[in-house]
Amino acid sequence: MTQSGRAAFFDLDRTLISVSSGHLWFRRERAEGRLSWYGAIEAAVWGTMYTAGLTRSGRGLQRAVRNLQGESETEMIARSREFYANEIAHCVAPGAHAVLQRHREAGEKIVLLTSSTNYLAELIGRDLQFDEVLAMRLEAQDDRFTGRIEQLCFGPAKVQVAEAWALQQGVDLEQCWFYSDSYTDLAMLERVGKPVAVHPDRRLLKTAQRRGWPIQDWTQPARA
Repeated sequence: MTQSGRAAFFDLDRTLISVSSGHLWFRRERAEGRLSWYGAIEAAVWGTMYTAGLTRSGRGLQRAVRNLQGESETEMIARSREFYANEIAHCVAPGAHAVLQRHREAGEKIVLLTSSTNYLAELIGRDLQFDEVLAMRLEAQDDRFTGRIEQLCFGPAKVQVAEAWALQQGVDLEQCWFYSDSYTDLAMLERVGKPVAVHPDRRLLKTAQRRGWPIQDWTQPARA
């Protein structure tokens, strides 16, 4: 039975999984000739700023999505499945399983909340049996991307997505957890009542220490 009004939200990159799916995706796109050198450099710069916690806007994501205009959504789904199977499925942080199971046993909803696209997020959400997947959604018409974002799920926008879902589900965010590694998720960490820093970046580590938030390391399986 689900515990009414409570949920645990999980970030994806470098939290639930030990890698940056965005970095690996852009590297794969470049290797397969679908990303120009300019696009690769731009992605690398934005990724560095994201990792360093120097941006909480979605401008880098919006520019990347504009480059998809006219491409087939069906092909993106197929490429995402192959990418997930080959490069992401084996990267789940070992200690994450015990945390997920603990929340399940407590009857709390478990929610994947990520700036990654739904094409990737739904795959890992299915394999790890999440109750809900909240992710970036791209606008498509007649199987072609328009170059616009239908639902941004990054920085403050991530909070808006979570709030809308919580209102619909009757969930009180003050009674919820959010697990993240990144300072870019500060707004969401501040929004829930139970923020948890998971192998945090430098800025988030300092913030968590100052505020007394739990700090966890999932790089090893939890002991029985």
